[in-house]
Amino acid sequence: MVDDELAELRRRRLEQMQRQQGMDQQALEEEAARQQQMDAQIRAALLEILEPEARERLNTIKLTRPEFAKAVEQQLVMLAQSGRVRQRITDEQLKALLAQVTPAKREFRITRK
Repeated sequence: MVDDELAELRRRRLEQMQRQQGMDQQALEEEAARQQQMDAQIRAALLEILEPEARERLNTIKLTRPEFAKAVEQQLVMLAQSGRVRQRITDEQLKALLAQVTPAKREFRITRK
């Protein structure tokens, strides 16, 4: 009798774990789909607000510094949504924006004696 109860508890626990795992997997898939949709919207917005040369520069930056490029993309989309971008951004304007956003590098001075 105790073995039957133990087996039943194990079976219930296993079913519960399988249901939980199924829910976790579904949540991950939904999150991935939501992320892909957001990325597609950002790409579409960037196609509208960036000139081809500026888009190429941003893609090059994305290869070397993905987090920085993502932040710049988000900032560009926010500028466009707020209406502060009236015309397409050229490569020169993007360079100026990147210069403003790029954190200042610390300069090291080494003196040898």
